[in-house]
Amino acid sequence: MAFIVLLTEDAVKDLSDLYTYILKHDSPKKAEYVLDQIEKKFVSLSELPERGVFPKELLSLGIRDFREIFFKPYRIIYRIDNENVYVYLIVDGRRDMQTLLQQRLLGVL
Repeated sequence: MAFIVLLTEDAVKDLSDLYTYILKHDSPKKAEYVLDQIEKKFVSLSELPERGVFPKELLSLGIRDFREIFFKPYRIIYRIDNENVYVYLIVDGRRDMQTLLQQRLLGVL
């Protein structure tokens, strides 16, 4: 069974911001490469979303509603709901993830 991968508005903005940042600070080729790799991750989520791990920052709070996969250093945070996979964040994992996850995800629960 194929799952449908849906990006929240925040995730779309994350992806756009990431692409723009790489475009400005590296090259169009690198920005396209990163975008392509992240899109491949979305395809893999449609095939097997359960393979992701629980984000350690949320797991330490006892929250197991979200999972994540990686395209290092980027983290893709999502939740499975029936046949849908909702992507909530696409972020550089070197950021203050504890604060970011609390701000962006705890209101979703």
